[in-house]
Amino acid sequence: MKNYIKIERARHNLTQGDLAEKVGVSRQTINSIETKKYIPSAVLALKIAKIFNMPLDSLFELDDDD
Repeated sequence: MKNYIKIERARHNLTQGDLAEKVGVSRQTINSIETKKYIPSAVLALKIAKIFNMPLDSLFELDDDD
């Protein structure tokens, strides 16, 4: 699954740690999502999208092989 979290973090001037704190997970979890090692739960994905004030499908996209 593709995601644009890193881009949005940069636009909002947030570190991985800042975002992690806002959504209640570890910095390592945010890193794992950004590097496609972990697919977030629906609840976590919605929390992240809400922080960036974006629709979920603008922040996450299915890859062709998903």
